Amino acid sequence: MDTTIQAPPETSRAKRLKAATGEVHDRLDKRIMAGEPFASVENYARFLAVQYQFHRDIDALYASPALDALLPDLEGRRRLQRISQDIADLEVALPAADGEAQFADGTFDLPTALGWLYVAEGSNLGAAFLFKMARALGLDENHGARHLAGHPDGRAQHWREFTGALDGLDLDREEEVRLMEGAKAAFRRVHALVEQAYG
Repeated sequence: MDTTIQAPPETSRAKRLKAATGEVHDRLDKRIMAGEPFASVENYARFLAVQYQFHRDIDALYASPALDALLPDLEGRRRLQRISQDIADLEVALPAADGEAQFADGTFDLPTALGWLYVAEGSNLGAAFLFKMARALGLDENHGARHLAGHPDGRAQHWREFTGALDGLDLDREEEVRLMEGAKAAFRRVHALVEQAYG
């Protein structure tokens, strides 16, 4: 009989990120739903404004050669243009900038940027539920809800490819901390935008 004590398998980085950001993520989800973003097309337009401003913040990251070398299909994950088209479909103006975009100057700390991208990619995974609610408003992947539509390969597969790459990165302890803090900062940014749109 083998009495060797087996060490528990190490938790993946993506799962550690999920655990570390669980509270701020849950608080954001509740705040978004309190705004009833799918109660009307007008409310949904406010939700689009939030999405636009957040993705405007991070858009420069999708053009980064350093990040492109680490993450699969980085350019294909970019959603700002689709959100802009969704806003145009509703015949409302693009939201005014509330300051310079977070990463506009193209210089950023790599682990911090990865934390922000983790939040963006996670929101895409969770958008399946939101896409169904948008359809109830008469919106779809061709009109008004392009940015909520799933990837042709499937949301889960697209997410697994992202988290697989994230889990495989060689980060030291300090970089891990900056990754976690970047994700938390991204959640706080979206929360502030939701307050601005629905408060």
